[in-house]
Amino acid sequence: MFRRTYSSALLEEAVAQLSSLPGVGQRTALRLALHLLDLPRENVEQFAGALTRLKRDIRFCPDCGMVSDDGVCPLCSDPRRDRSVVCVVESLRDVLSIENTGQYRGLYHILGGIISPIDGVGPGDLRIRELTDRLEKGEVREVVLALSTSMEGETTAYYLYKQIARFPVTVTAIARGVGFGDDLEYADELTLGRSIANRQIFKP
Repeated sequence: MFRRTYSSALLEEAVAQLSSLPGVGQRTALRLALHLLDLPRENVEQFAGALTRLKRDIRFCPDCGMVSDDGVCPLCSDPRRDRSVVCVVESLRDVLSIENTGQYRGLYHILGGIISPIDGVGPGDLRIRELTDRLEKGEVREVVLALSTSMEGETTAYYLYKQIARFPVTVTAIARGVGFGDDLEYADELTLGRSIANRQIFKP
């Protein structure tokens, strides 16, 4: 495989770091690195500082697992949200995708992944206990399973259903507007919005 050569080890290092980001190839990484090189130093320092603060100072909501600047996130602290409905998703990207549809006004619960034995991810690696702890408080009346429709997502949904079956809640799942094997973050807003609005009783 052809390996691009650089006149500067510093440039090569920057390209290597940028190309480690998802969806960024070597050519795009080089273009970004050269763009940063053309910017004034203070702009680049602000850019680097924002990334450093993001990693150093970001917090996670103790209730839903969403990112927050401090303590409980704005979604969980919003008194206008329907606290009787909790939508279970894989990641914070799914929360952002669903919020963009404007079709859901309940709360969320981020699992932090899905069960995938081939990747070494089991139930104990997910925020399932935190979900059952929320249900034990008795405020939740509906749990919406909004997981990817892959085999791993279906397995996770079935496992969750078995774990929460003992609680007096209705378990629903997003409608099949989202095709089998699709991730929520890649679904268009109209399709995802309809899938949320037309959710159905979960049938294992």
